[in-house]
Amino acid sequence: MAESNAPAPGRLTGPLRRLVAWLDERMPLTETIEYHATKYYAPKNFNFWYYFGVLALVVFAIQILSGIWLTMSYVPSGDGAFASVEYIMRDVEYGWLIRYLHSTGASAFFLVIYLHMFRALAYGSYRAPRELLWLIGMAIYLVMMAEGFFGYVLTWGNMSFWAAQVIVSLAGAIPFVGPELMEWIRGDYGMSEITLNRFFALHVVALPLALAGLVFLHMVALHHVGSNNPEGVDIKKHKDPQGVPLDGIPFHPYYTVHDFMATVAFLILFCAIVFFAPEMFGYFIEKPNFEEADPLKTPEHIAPVWYYTPFYAMLRATTFPLFGLSAKFWGLIVMAAAIVIPAILPWLDRGKVKSIRYKGLLSRLMLAMLVVSFVVLGYLGTIPPSPTATAAAQVFTVLYFAYFLLMPWYSRVDRTRPVPDRIP
Repeated sequence: MAESNAPAPGRLTGPLRRLVAWLDERMPLTETIEYHATKYYAPKNFNFWYYFGVLALVVFAIQILSGIWLTMSYVPSGDGAFASVEYIMRDVEYGWLIRYLHSTGASAFFLVIYLHMFRALAYGSYRAPRELLWLIGMAIYLVMMAEGFFGYVLTWGNMSFWAAQVIVSLAGAIPFVGPELMEWIRGDYGMSEITLNRFFALHVVALPLALAGLVFLHMVALHHVGSNNPEGVDIKKHKDPQGVPLDGIPFHPYYTVHDFMATVAFLILFCAIVFFAPEMFGYFIEKPNFEEADPLKTPEHIAPVWYYTPFYAMLRATTFPLFGLSAKFWGLIVMAAAIVIPAILPWLDRGKVKSIRYKGLLSRLMLAMLVVSFVVLGYLGTIPPSPTATAAAQVFTVLYFAYFLLMPWYSRVDRTRPVPDRIP
């Protein structure tokens, strides 16, 4: 019976066919392959923006593999952390390559995730019935933020040390419990070896496991409700007598080949950066991080790595106390709100259509405003503070939140175009 249920028994040789049949009797191998690949029908009109989901999986694999090799030589101690990174770079065979794969991979991970999220915003992939899929994706993003932060600290360079000092000290601004919470996070009265050890445990064990679990749930949820598409129409509404969507094609082999070509192109670009510009002019690895952490030597300008700078700019833009609470506390609230507010998008969007292709000028302008504000805030977070930069950050912070807070209004009044019943 298991042999007759094999995906394509005629294509398998005798021993391989018997092996698949043996496995099918003991686990749902063929059923799983069919559900998630050969009989999973995806819309036939995927475009460039649909590459970034699989590229995120590729980078995740790079991070896991390179991270495993790095932990073989890394020493999570106050005296040994920075020295072990230098040892990896100078004395471990191809250690420099493994370290640069991991550091470049961190930036690549956030870049493809940001582009993946932009596609979801543009095509309404957070709308029903994909609300849970979007929430799981946001959970992945939050875990990535924590994972990236802890990994950034582990190099124990001077910028990493002081950036962590600034971020962890934000907990001290919380009323009543702030000082105790800050001490609990650090495990000490200041950034120390205890802090480094707990960050190492979280970065290497706890968060990767959480991330892998969430990615698995994300894939299961995606294949249960089906993929969205640039038109924003449901391909399950129109099926042939066999139940196959008329506007769908099997994910394998059509999109596996499609994604393979994108992966090859991405890896060429990725390796070019690794070999020729791994520090990316100080944006991937800052110059102060080539100096050992020194609590007595503050870098001239403290800033986190680029993928956190939009939120860091919002933190610095909050310069006024309110209701008797410090500006530092309100900066923490603004920064945290900016990170989590996309999670409620499914309940903010009141529009009649999903895809930007059929939305009106107002929705397009608001999305463009969000992208511009995020990019500008990212730049402002990398430069030293000044009155002009602070004023600009305040303006673009308001514009960033306006996209979300005004969505119930502009998505409802926006003039939309009729959506086709099927994919053209």
